[in-house]
Amino acid sequence: MTGYLLVLSTVPDEKMGQDLARSLVEERLAACVTVSAASRSFYRWQGKIAQETEFMLYIKTKASLYTELEARIKSLHPYSVPEIIALPLDRGSNEYLRWLDQETQS
Repeated sequence: MTGYLLVLSTVPDEKMGQDLARSLVEERLAACVTVSAASRSFYRWQGKIAQETEFMLYIKTKASLYTELEARIKSLHPYSVPEIIALPLDRGSNEYLRWLDQETQS
């Protein structure tokens, strides 16, 4: 089974996560977006160590939609350099992947 992605992105607050998730699903760029509970991120930014509370988005989509999905995330995201990482899905239940196909645009 190829052609599917799990895209990860972080946002600074739950409302932003919910708004971004709703937009991606409404626009059929994702079949499902899960917004995690708050977590703590540690990273280096502009030469300093930073730590922030963030919410992880787990975005389920088709590989063919990645370019458009990435552009849309960037257009809605408050960060100047948002985390957008795509992981290929090697396997998944046939029923779930059929549903994913039905809920995303061609």
